[in-house]
Amino acid sequence: MALPSPVPITLFGATSTSGQALIELARGRSLVVAGRRPALPPAGGGDPPPFLPCDLEDACGESRAPKGVLVSFAPIWTFAPWLARFAGDNPAGFAALQGVIACSSSSVITKRFAANRFDRDLVQRLGQAEDQLTLTCTSHARPLHILAPTLIYGQAGPLGDRNLSKLRQLLRRLPLLPLPGQGGLRQPIHCRQLAAVALHLADRLPLAGGDPSHQVHLPLGGDETLAYATMLRRLQDASAPGDAARRCRLLALPPRLFQSLAAPLLLLSPKNFEALLRMSADLAGFTPAHRILGGPPEPFPVLPLAR
Repeated sequence: MALPSPVPITLFGATSTSGQALIELARGRSLVVAGRRPALPPAGGGDPPPFLPCDLEDACGESRAPKGVLVSFAPIWTFAPWLARFAGDNPAGFAALQGVIACSSSSVITKRFAANRFDRDLVQRLGQAEDQLTLTCTSHARPLHILAPTLIYGQAGPLGDRNLSKLRQLLRRLPLLPLPGQGGLRQPIHCRQLAAVALHLADRLPLAGGDPSHQVHLPLGGDETLAYATMLRRLQDASAPGDAARRCRLLALPPRLFQSLAAPLLLLSPKNFEALLRMSADLAGFTPAHRILGGPPEPFPVLPLAR
């Protein structure tokens, strides 16, 4: 089967790590950055991609309507209502799109039973936005993929993540880090892997047309599933010689003892208390990136890491 031709892409969320990674991967093809401000210059040099002023809090006029496949790494709860307004205000412009790929989060799955208000509100916002996107695209027969990645990490150009980079900074500051046993399973995905999946699906999305059998909601993870403690040891091993993160000792405690020691945090910050409890939970089992991309699996960690 012949490979599909690259489609034009309009990118929202270019200032995210995955947005920056997609710009680098899409070098040489038709790509326009939409948003409040232009994208950063590519890491390897050269000019940034063309810019389409388009505030997600407002509407893009007909003269500035996005084209091709929309790929969004912007917050889905701002992108979804904007897309609904665009479809209503400019139905011809929306009908001319070849499809939509939007990034959500696996938190809509992993935090759906959270007790603290912050996480409950997050799950609600994600779920409502996903439903609105699905309704908008279904009503106008436009193909859609909603990517729900877990634990995005890594560096793209000057941008770094705020997930594993925080853990790495913690390893640098502490001589000892207690863990609940080996911890639960994780499946971290590098921002470049997520961008590659979005680009891969974008080129194939127009082929789906209005086919209802293609997978709309896609929980997505990296190519390797690791225990929490193993993930941290790999981060240590990937640090430069002499990096303080290498000296932190990981101390495995019986899970019940760990939870007892963490219990006082419940009064101070229910959100952080539940985050500690989730260290013991298995948050994995998502579709690995290499299964979509068709290449060999990439072991964790994929480089570059955030500094």
